[in-house]
Amino acid sequence: MADLSESEIEEVREVFDLFDYWDGRDGLVDATKIPDFMRCLGLNPTNEVCKSASGLQENLKEGEKQFKFEEILPIFKVVSEDKDTGTFADFMEAMKTFDREGLGFISSAELRNVLTAMGERLTDGEVDFILKHTETHEDIDGNIKYEEFIKKVLAGPDTK
Repeated sequence: MADLSESEIEEVREVFDLFDYWDGRDGLVDATKIPDFMRCLGLNPTNEVCKSASGLQENLKEGEKQFKFEEILPIFKVVSEDKDTGTFADFMEAMKTFDREGLGFISSAELRNVLTAMGERLTDGEVDFILKHTETHEDIDGNIKYEEFIKKVLAGPDTK
């Protein structure tokens, strides 16, 4: 693919080989794993962006569609060009909606509800994982300081 640099193609190849290895070394990556694939490349796409870029149907099940390496490159290109992943200001504005007193806090239960019931919904396990790995703890009243939480999430995983 002429639009990608040699280093980008090499990086995609490395991730492809890992996913292919986990899937049985058949030279294919399952379509349901495309969002995780893209995140391993350091991108932060929504599942919807991945679905759109790869031309997949809504309720695709594992094993129904698979991609060769050459088919993943154009998907990577489209996903990597998507710049609408939300900004710190966007997330702060969204959290302020739930901050009734304007003190910079959201209740832990309300944060969990927002993450599991709105937008691109997370599972309870995914929310637990995020809270654990961002070392987010509620205060004595069951609240979380959302500015710190957003900063930690946007910073990504600690690579110590």
